[in-house]
Amino acid sequence: MKENASAFVKDNLILEPTGSGPLNGLTFAIKDVFEIENYKNTAGNPHWYHTHEPGQQHATVIESLLKNGARLQGTTHTDELMYSLNGENYHYGTPVNPRSPNRIPGGSSSGSAVAAASGLVDFAIGTDTGGSVRIPSSYCGIFGFRPTHGEVNMNGVIPLAKSFDTIGWMSQNLDTLLKVGEVLISNEEVKDNPFSHVYFAEEAWQLIDEENKEILLDSLNGVSKQVVNIAADGLAKWSELFRLIQGTEIWQAHGEWINEERPTFGPGIAERFQWTSTLNPSELPALLGKQNVIRGQLSSLLKEDGILVIPTAPGVAPLKNLPSEELEQYRNQLMQLTCIAGITGLPQVTIPFENKDGLPIGLSFIANHHQDIALIKWVREMMFAKRKVKR
Repeated sequence: MKENASAFVKDNLILEPTGSGPLNGLTFAIKDVFEIENYKNTAGNPHWYHTHEPGQQHATVIESLLKNGARLQGTTHTDELMYSLNGENYHYGTPVNPRSPNRIPGGSSSGSAVAAASGLVDFAIGTDTGGSVRIPSSYCGIFGFRPTHGEVNMNGVIPLAKSFDTIGWMSQNLDTLLKVGEVLISNEEVKDNPFSHVYFAEEAWQLIDEENKEILLDSLNGVSKQVVNIAADGLAKWSELFRLIQGTEIWQAHGEWINEERPTFGPGIAERFQWTSTLNPSELPALLGKQNVIRGQLSSLLKEDGILVIPTAPGVAPLKNLPSEELEQYRNQLMQLTCIAGITGLPQVTIPFENKDGLPIGLSFIANHHQDIALIKWVREMMFAKRKVKR
């Protein structure tokens, strides 16, 4: 196993295409939580690596990409057991954010984002439970996509919290993002001009600093939009509900292994795992009931023709090596944005912009369930028509 502080866990793990298709000639990297035949995952933690066996087969998503002409070119670093949004790994180091080396790359799909943003591969695969594709995409200045929950087969992926786990992908190129989506989501019927209502979630826009807010809003000049409030009790309530469901399911997934192996976790992550052990699983059904209510409310707003627009993150990537308490405070604010798609299971695409200092900031679009490909196509046509992003 190769250890380094850059993007890759193992950069010489190559899988050649097994077929031909729309991904011919494209290379990809994959987060080190996907099963690969005869390969042992780290899941961002050396205790995990030493207590698990090599894979018996390739994860379904890898098989699909290889079958359609893509070439796997390495496994990438992740935060420990995917339970962070920072990208700073206590054991394996921090992948270097190519747009701002003194800032964190974001996590937990940190290595995948850095590999894509650095041009080491054409696209990269990650997982997104609480924002782990969307946030590193925003921090590293690339396109990122989280699909409808359950839309992409999770077979062969180490779980975190089953109610929210998804497979996502990132690229410098929006056309490539679309091609990957059309391979992994092949059963969606896309209508012409499907979206006629654009909504701005007022609570979400209150979470971003004014300077970056102005830049993102300026990119949408000329777009007819309606300002709405989506969370009657505030996004902090949504975020807390997300946190409780996620924490309960995390302990259900990994509590037994943690109790048996007593692994060493880094600062911040150790405390979160300890907290999950205190949660009462008997309360989960009631929490899931509240989630379903929120899911139905936002779905009813968007219907078949609505798009929700939010900032991807509260601002640019935080500086590296900040105190864990400061990062946790920022994480609480960040989760109020990422929980919108997370708790509702909706698809979200983030696209890159720059602030006045040339640092990446992300703008996100969310559609209703099972409108994943339509969402990417709409964003592509709308933004290219305005000549705000490069293909």
